[in-house]
Amino acid sequence: MHPFRFVVRTLGAVALTALVATSIAARADSPAKAFDLANLDPTCKACDDFDQFATGGWRKTHSIPLGKSRYGGFDMLADANRANLTAILEDAAKNASAPAGSDEQKLRDFYVSCMDENAIEAAGLTPVQPLLDQVNAIHDVPSLLTAMAALQQDGVGTNVGLGSRADLLDSTKQIATLNTGGLILGDRKYYVNNDDKYPYYRAEYGKYATAQLANLGDATATAAADAAAVIALETAMATVIPDRTELRDPHITYNPTPVAKLATIAPDVPWTAYFAAFRPPAFDTINVTLPKVAVAYDDLIKTTPLDVWKNNLRLHVIDAYAGDLPKKFDDARFAFRSGVLLGVTTRRPRSETCTTATDQSLRDVLGRVYVTRYFPAAAKARAQALVDNLQTTLAEDIKTLDWMSPQTKVAAGAKLAAFTKKIGYADRWEDYSKLTVAKAPYAANALAVARFDTARSVADIGTPTNRARWGMTPATVNAYYNPSNNEIVFPAGILGGVFFNPTADDAINYGAIGAVIGHEMTHGFDDQGRRFDANGNLRDWWTPSDTAAFTTRAQCIVDQYSSYEPVAGSHIIGKQVQGEAIADLGGTTIAFKAFMKTPQYKANKLIDGFTPAQRFFLAYAQVWKSIATDDSRRQRASTDPHPDDKYRLIGTLSNMPEFRTAFKCAATDKMVRPNICQIW
Repeated sequence: MHPFRFVVRTLGAVALTALVATSIAARADSPAKAFDLANLDPTCKACDDFDQFATGGWRKTHSIPLGKSRYGGFDMLADANRANLTAILEDAAKNASAPAGSDEQKLRDFYVSCMDENAIEAAGLTPVQPLLDQVNAIHDVPSLLTAMAALQQDGVGTNVGLGSRADLLDSTKQIATLNTGGLILGDRKYYVNNDDKYPYYRAEYGKYATAQLANLGDATATAAADAAAVIALETAMATVIPDRTELRDPHITYNPTPVAKLATIAPDVPWTAYFAAFRPPAFDTINVTLPKVAVAYDDLIKTTPLDVWKNNLRLHVIDAYAGDLPKKFDDARFAFRSGVLLGVTTRRPRSETCTTATDQSLRDVLGRVYVTRYFPAAAKARAQALVDNLQTTLAEDIKTLDWMSPQTKVAAGAKLAAFTKKIGYADRWEDYSKLTVAKAPYAANALAVARFDTARSVADIGTPTNRARWGMTPATVNAYYNPSNNEIVFPAGILGGVFFNPTADDAINYGAIGAVIGHEMTHGFDDQGRRFDANGNLRDWWTPSDTAAFTTRAQCIVDQYSSYEPVAGSHIIGKQVQGEAIADLGGTTIAFKAFMKTPQYKANKLIDGFTPAQRFFLAYAQVWKSIATDDSRRQRASTDPHPDDKYRLIGTLSNMPEFRTAFKCAATDKMVRPNICQIW
């Protein structure tokens, strides 16, 4: 998620589908093995550390694959899906007769250009030279803003950017949006915090910036001085950007402003010329996401030498396209972004990189082929039924809440009933006919995609919201809730692996996929989602007493997760992860209540020595089994709204009386919290 946009609530790595009273179990006489018993560590008590008990055996026999900073259930399924995508692309690469402009031609030429490292090397900086020339031509403030506008259209992040998004008070229409930020490191903590490893990361960023400016031809000493000035500029900007925890309040970033009033916010910015460079539809109101940052930005324009701005933009260009350029640029970026920040020292195979890039760039073009080959209509229909069933259970649960008033219960039920449920893939595919992909250097094709995407976003200003559009590709192993659309979305890619097994007993599917469905549904009622009504509009539909009751329960989650320390010196930020932690707890609770309706739960027969309830929680654990580098865990603790995987498991289950009962935990066991957090 963009740090200054309130858009969708993902599970970070989450999934979907579960049942209610409907059973999809394997043959009654021989249930499928849904997880390997070797994943368990029987030397650890389930009630002491369920993460170690349920997944410790798996960690003993697995290591992080080369080129990755993390590996677990999500990654295993993503690898399988990526292999399927690669097979599609390799087939397309062999088709020399694909008609110009056809989907297969676009897939072929984009993927082939990415794979052709010799051509990338031979092209040098030629594909991005026009971007650098635009920067070099800056001679005053108007030309600086003109360059920024051009670079944003070319897919380069700058300190100010124009786009569109659903109006928070009227989600049926798209409003012009002015985003501000422009931090290459992405988060203010890297610039201003002095605890943990932040000073080290800053020092390494200086080396990285120096290396890339030197790669552009600057003398080393000059590059080092210019890099220091660029980082000083970004640090000045970082000091006025709110912390991520503050940005959880959607009101903070909703500031509709008459365009004419921008001159009073940032008078030194030539707004008319800046907007004109995008050739947008006419608009007279724009949402300024962070007015205070815009004011600071205006001050920095007046006080910062143009040469510093120019070097800042040169670095932005190279950082954005380093992976598409000759080896020296790519190597420098990999060493810093993967090596320093994530602890990864070996690259993934080029085919993985290019497959991922094609999936993200030619989203529906590749997605159409993927679902045709790997996601039959029957799977979509089955998943739809599962989501419907869990929705019914949540509706029943809302009616029983003792802390919510009848008035708010009615509104909550109406919002839940109004959910749009998207399963597998879009009903209407996006039109990519105007995108030209050519037999050209890879960076040229990447630029074409960036321009296509930016132009579409800008063209949406003032138009009705396209609620059919998806925020993820069909092969993505994830799911999300979008508050402005009041929708839950489950791509085809998540329906497999540890998440969904149509031959497994119900306990397995409820514990894995069911918890994920419940997770996304309860996002509609977490600390952010609850602020939006059934139509997706930002509106307070809670009574004051209900708001107070919810806030107290949410604070319990904040306090609990703030006590967790995934890596020495790096605590989870409870306020930052509260939405995901609330959804984890709510989703798993609702999934278990749905599971209790099944014949398997009621029969209470053992499988592999475990009761149905125990298998439910063991299945949930398989979703979150993972291993990761310390640096990636530090980054997640610092910037990710999702808790560390281990604490998503033990933090959730330690709040569930159902877990305590299933494993007969004593009140003094470590997995039993004396004062549990509970919302749903």
